[in-house]
Amino acid sequence: MILLGKEKNQTLASDFILLGLLDPNQDGLLLLTLILIMYMVATIGNTVLILLIRIDIRLHTPMYFFLSHLSFMDILHISNIIPKMASNYISGRKSITFAGCGFQIFFYVIFMGAECLILTVMSYDRYVAICHPLRYPILMSHRISVILAAGCWLGGTVNSTIHTIYVLLLPFCGTRAIDHFFCEVPALLKLACTDTSHYESGLNVTGILFLLIPISIILASYGQILRTVLHIKSMEAQKKAFSTCSSHLAVVTIYYGSIIFTYMRPRSYHTPGQDKILAITYTVLTPVLNPIIYSFRNKDVLCALKKVLGKTLIHKNENLLKIRLNAHE
Repeated sequence: MILLGKEKNQTLASDFILLGLLDPNQDGLLLLTLILIMYMVATIGNTVLILLIRIDIRLHTPMYFFLSHLSFMDILHISNIIPKMASNYISGRKSITFAGCGFQIFFYVIFMGAECLILTVMSYDRYVAICHPLRYPILMSHRISVILAAGCWLGGTVNSTIHTIYVLLLPFCGTRAIDHFFCEVPALLKLACTDTSHYESGLNVTGILFLLIPISIILASYGQILRTVLHIKSMEAQKKAFSTCSSHLAVVTIYYGSIIFTYMRPRSYHTPGQDKILAITYTVLTPVLNPIIYSFRNKDVLCALKKVLGKTLIHKNENLLKIRLNAHE
């Protein structure tokens, strides 16, 4: 008991070492530059989308309401990980405090779980809009939309709280080097000097609730959508629907597939290289793709963007004209 207490005190007192993703050479610097560019694209793209949805009244619909939540989750998710990774690489320091690691776990599990749920809600929204258009105003009223979005955040938060508390209470005796570029649960489990098989079973239950059931609902929703679209006589409408559904499903498959492969495999099958590549997929690549696939290929969003840019240019030209008139006077 005394020994266990010492191990827990050591766990709470010591920092972790993040071995990172990039080697300290020219190739590593090039890859870091690419990741930072993707980070900027994801942050700017999702921020612009949120602002457009708030500004343009035509985008005040359930679909864009959920999209704004998805964009907000993506901004927070990628910002929780990439700045710390870049800071460690540039400074040459690889340490992260125990508290910092805990906060990183807590927030990334929230955003990851909430995003899995919001993607499911978005697929249901499209299913109702296309397959039951007359009932759409009732089934997807503003009140119901708010409840669904709040449920996604609440589900992610409750799930994250449980996992964060459990992982941080594990005894980490021995090496504290995490072979990853952020504090991810499977990487931390490898450092625990206790049996975590029961917890891994709990991870599988969470995977069923947040991954397998949601992806089944998404596939069923899009299946019904495609079935409805096939009965449309217009070939142009069919092509547009197929193009939209295929691009949405591609992003969903990449996101869910990489997380399922990471969290629903036995710990013995995990390798650091695979885990890092998969983590890049759902922490960096998906936040970049989401605003492009879900929004900027959408005519309503593009019209709103042109409208805002047009007003900005008009305002700028008016200011320039006033400056020139004042100069002549």
